[in-house]
Amino acid sequence: MTERDVVAQIQAFNKGRHPQALILKYKAMAKNAFGFLRGTCHLFYQDLPAALPVFQKAPLTWSCGDLHFQNFGSFRGDDRLVYFDVNDFDEALLAPCTWDISRFLTSILVGAHTLGVTDEDAQALCQCFLKTYTAALATGKASTVHGTTATGLVKDLLKHLKTRSRKQFLDERTIVKGKTRSLKLIPDKTLAIRDCDRTRITTLINTWAAHQSDPQFFNVLDVAYRIAGTGSLGLERYSVLVEGSSHGNCLLDLKAARPSSLQPYAQFPQPIWGSEAERITAIQFRFQESAPALLNPLTLADKSTVKSFVLRELQPTADRVDLNQWKGKIKRLQNVVETMAEVTAWGQLRSGGRQGSAIADTLIAFAEDPVWHPPILDYARSYAAQVEADYQIAQSAWNDLA
Repeated sequence: MTERDVVAQIQAFNKGRHPQALILKYKAMAKNAFGFLRGTCHLFYQDLPAALPVFQKAPLTWSCGDLHFQNFGSFRGDDRLVYFDVNDFDEALLAPCTWDISRFLTSILVGAHTLGVTDEDAQALCQCFLKTYTAALATGKASTVHGTTATGLVKDLLKHLKTRSRKQFLDERTIVKGKTRSLKLIPDKTLAIRDCDRTRITTLINTWAAHQSDPQFFNVLDVAYRIAGTGSLGLERYSVLVEGSSHGNCLLDLKAARPSSLQPYAQFPQPIWGSEAERITAIQFRFQESAPALLNPLTLADKSTVKSFVLRELQPTADRVDLNQWKGKIKRLQNVVETMAEVTAWGQLRSGGRQGSAIADTLIAFAEDPVWHPPILDYARSYAAQVEADYQIAQSAWNDLA
């Protein structure tokens, strides 16, 4: 075993995952330290010194748990408007608000090298996030980012996505034979599945759809294993093609839910959820102004086990800001970081006062006395160095991991 048992811990955490998808996860983690950070949320919280005052005394909020700059994106909500918001709640839990902040700041410092940002500018981006987050929290009022309120690179993203149609998206992901569509097997996006798994997933969707207002909409036409994300790669995840409406077929994303990586270290009472998928979707509904279309928790009784899945529409608007388009203009990155800071604060305010989360008055008081800024930034700096060290250890062992 190596120093800190990094390799052994990564192997243990990812045990039992889909072999082909797991290889892709390790390849993504091997590219750079930021990819490694994305794939090791479990190490981040294992190492978090929860007893430090900056973590112990901060107000409890409903938290994403894996807040980094690639876990923000655009999506079409149930109201059919397109929003920009936090878009991954797999690790979500009730936790001190500074847990999310420390992970985001660490992601800036680790990801700076990937983007070609200097250390000095990365520090400035962290300060920018803290200042904007604190100011948004101090207002006590939640807002949203959508097509008419977005600015900079986020506005460019939402504007670009308006030009993409559902049919174009379907044509990219499917093939048509006669009058019937089926899913394409696209390298690094979809894999073929066994007939028994196709039957399992079809039965799961049909059973759930029977209780919906339009069961025919969810009539399953095809299923494929889906490759997406980094941290969750290797978990059961499927692209599901369904009949849809008169406007055409529809693609769904069905993703297995597992316990949050924060759970072993969160020493605060948590609600008793019916399933991990219920935890994820309930917190997402609380945090966002409008949740992604068709967001629902599903449960599958599979022989002697019970698994839960998060269902949502797979949309052409589920996309992320291309931060590489900052083109050496640091103000473009600052604008994105400011937007992400506001979105984080607004989500915490919106979900406040629910089952143990802090009310707005508590969050406002916390924002008005930002003595916690220096210690949390110091921690992010030190942990960014730890990520780099762990990444170097893992670099020499990727063959063993794969």
